[in-house]
Amino acid sequence: MARHLITSAIPYINGIKHLGNLVGSQLPADLFARYQRGRGHEVLFLCATDEHGTPAELAAAKAGKPVAEYCEEMHDVQAKIADGFNLSFDHFGRSSSAQNHKLTQHFAGRLADQGLIREVTETQMYSHEDGRFLPDRYIEGTCPNCGFEEARGDQCDNCGKLLDPTDLIDPYSTVSGSKDLEERETKHLYLRQSEMRGKLADWIDSKKDWPILTTSIAQKWLNDGDGLQDRGITRDLDWGIAVKKGENDWPGMEGKVFYVWFDAPIEYIACSQEWVDAGKGTDWERWWRTDKGADDVTYTQFMGKDNVPFHTLSFPATIFGADEDWKLVDYIKSFNYLNYDGGQFSTSRGRGVFMDQALEILPADYWRWWLLANAPESSDSEFTWEQFQSIVNKDLADVLGNFVSRVTKFCRSKFGEAVPEGGDYGPAELALTDDIAARVKAYEKHMDAMEVRKSAAELRAIWTAGNEYLQTVAPWSTFKEDPDTAAIQIRLALNLIRLYAVLSKPFIPDASAQMLAAMHTDDDSWPDDVSAALHMFQSGHEFTVPDITFRKITDAERDEWQEKFAGKRT
Repeated sequence: MARHLITSAIPYINGIKHLGNLVGSQLPADLFARYQRGRGHEVLFLCATDEHGTPAELAAAKAGKPVAEYCEEMHDVQAKIADGFNLSFDHFGRSSSAQNHKLTQHFAGRLADQGLIREVTETQMYSHEDGRFLPDRYIEGTCPNCGFEEARGDQCDNCGKLLDPTDLIDPYSTVSGSKDLEERETKHLYLRQSEMRGKLADWIDSKKDWPILTTSIAQKWLNDGDGLQDRGITRDLDWGIAVKKGENDWPGMEGKVFYVWFDAPIEYIACSQEWVDAGKGTDWERWWRTDKGADDVTYTQFMGKDNVPFHTLSFPATIFGADEDWKLVDYIKSFNYLNYDGGQFSTSRGRGVFMDQALEILPADYWRWWLLANAPESSDSEFTWEQFQSIVNKDLADVLGNFVSRVTKFCRSKFGEAVPEGGDYGPAELALTDDIAARVKAYEKHMDAMEVRKSAAELRAIWTAGNEYLQTVAPWSTFKEDPDTAAIQIRLALNLIRLYAVLSKPFIPDASAQMLAAMHTDDDSWPDDVSAALHMFQSGHEFTVPDITFRKITDAERDEWQEKFAGKRT
């Protein structure tokens, strides 16, 4: 039994996430976790809410609530939505936890002891009207490179050029709109990433099996321009983890907090301690400390491509720099962007379908299947209502749902609600068994490699093989002349329903549970022997004709939803 540590990029606290966020990290991570559990392996699957930084403060102020109260409420909201999508986290933690405060301060102290933190006096933009220093992304203006009028102080979304706030033409505060900005000196701590450039480069070069998307982004940050730069790890904010060296105060850093991108990845580790402290598990260190048994753990991270630099460089620099026995990531599965109906999903601009809205329209499995079958792996992909309707109706309703319905209803009408008696499988049944056995091996290969779209395509092909078998042998016609042979065909088809339920569970867990319940079994063991799996239900095993597994989306619904979500979320 292998041990798999799986983490999803932690979603930010300021609002409900859209479908692009879901398919870029949490959902494929859940797919992999469910698959590994299904194969009998030990899995620890962790996620959390990312709760620090200026956006949290501003969102709380907008909601008229203290920031701690706002974060607690939004954590509960995001946890409930995650449950709605059947995301099987072993623990869904919080980066504001006491465990993460302590661990972040521990790492900072270790890095300081290793000479990898330096103090820097720098100039930042101060807004008189807001009464605060403004982080780069809360200053906007005109891009000096392309003229885009809504460029942020860290980057222009139009041309992609990296910027400083002082580069912008006519900069203003996005908090108040004020242009009364002043450059002021302030002191901050910087992680000396540049000192670890060689070690990071060698480590990334050793990851020959990583996705090109992951390594190309890491190489770009390592080598473009002046190469890997030291990075500020503190901010002038009230909300966050106080700057300390372990348990000791840090002279000159009073009133400052650690930068959210320093403490957020550390929450992956702290989250496992939260899991233990919540009474859900034991011995979190055996997952994270190589001196406590984590050498045999395979650690996989899932994230969108915008998070790759921090997970391939900054967080590993923290782990390397601490010079302790911490587990490093083994594989980073990164994703491109999912666009929305001719444009972009955008949390800040409220464009697209958000996770809570999606669950109000249709059950989770409809969304899970479409999103995973169209995951933006090799390039950006796009959600359109026409394609969503087409794939749901074809794959889920016509192929899988129709198979389950036809087989169970036909059996009930001709043989009753139990597996019929009959002889041994014939040539057609044995050929189908061999075909599906080969396809299951291909499915396992794609799932092991985290090739999400290829896995979905192979699963769809397995469903289709059963339908093609039914069409070929036509038990409804065979029954008229040879009821015994029809009984054999239906016995195989009923066994296929259970096989489909087990194989489909990582993608569509609710439908899987429904199929298993209909077949009166809780045996969801993986079909290592497909032939044996297709002989599991013998004559007399009872079943129930299930309700409709998947219904079709009508043209009227499609048009209504397309219009409803064309504008900004209110």
